[in-house]
Amino acid sequence: MVTKSTHRRPILVTGAAGDIGAIGRHLTAMLLATGHEVRALVRREDERAEALRVLGAEVVRGDLTDLTSMHRAIEGCARIYFGMSVSAAYLEATVNVAAVARHHGVEAFVNMSQMTVSQMSVTETTNSPQHKLHWLAEQALAWSGLPVVTVRPTVFLESFFLRLAAAGVRDNDELALPLGDSRTSPVSSVDVARAVSVILDDPASHIGHIYNLTGFESADLNYYARVFSDVLGRPIRYRDVPLSVWTDALRGFGVPTHLVNHLAAMAELHMLGRYDRMTDDLLKLTGTTPTSMYDFVKLHAATFTRSEATAA
Repeated sequence: MVTKSTHRRPILVTGAAGDIGAIGRHLTAMLLATGHEVRALVRREDERAEALRVLGAEVVRGDLTDLTSMHRAIEGCARIYFGMSVSAAYLEATVNVAAVARHHGVEAFVNMSQMTVSQMSVTETTNSPQHKLHWLAEQALAWSGLPVVTVRPTVFLESFFLRLAAAGVRDNDELALPLGDSRTSPVSSVDVARAVSVILDDPASHIGHIYNLTGFESADLNYYARVFSDVLGRPIRYRDVPLSVWTDALRGFGVPTHLVNHLAAMAELHMLGRYDRMTDDLLKLTGTTPTSMYDFVKLHAATFTRSEATAA
């Protein structure tokens, strides 16, 4: 269904064709639903790009590190959502997009960062190369003079519990993650997209602000395993996997080294209590409470449950 726009200049959404935990895809749908014209940037033409067209978005293919394609994507846009998956080219992409955005005089640049950056400084970093790139990107955007709004979510429910833990729950009735006995406050990417949509709908009062977004509650993995058990109707236990075993398994699945190092650093920071944080920024922005683990598991129960054919 195509939604007619009531706004003249489009909003550029990068990463619009993502899959699990795809803020850009959810954001595109939300902005279109409220009458905005959306230019959706994708890396390749495929069924996901076509699905965005069906929603009513103008789809543009481009590379965040390529100047020519960024001019094509940004020219004529009033506002930009910039988000990129974990990548060694993250800083290059940020500065490239920022330079072109400044050239075209955009009125708002919403930057998707990470909450860990709030605990970093010119003398304090983490073992994650990606965290450092996010921190440097925030510095560059601050120097750019662009009208920036920074959004820093904590770990995503979708990334850890759908992408990394779903198979263990489905096949072995266990949350197998290397997070020790730490507490964490995962947030849904859908909630983050909703917060960004609010900012982009009327960005003036948000320019220069930083929003740290956490989930419904902060709890340890044994607690979350009990939530899984309650929702799925079968006992789910938490198994604290040794970090080296976990990272070796990721490498065995072909996960790039840059991403493995980032995930390992996140696990280490979890064990140090760095993700045991709560804010009310999401509630203030959207007027709704974050998605709880209970509601998240209920929504994705089929993913965490073996089919009869598989069980047989």
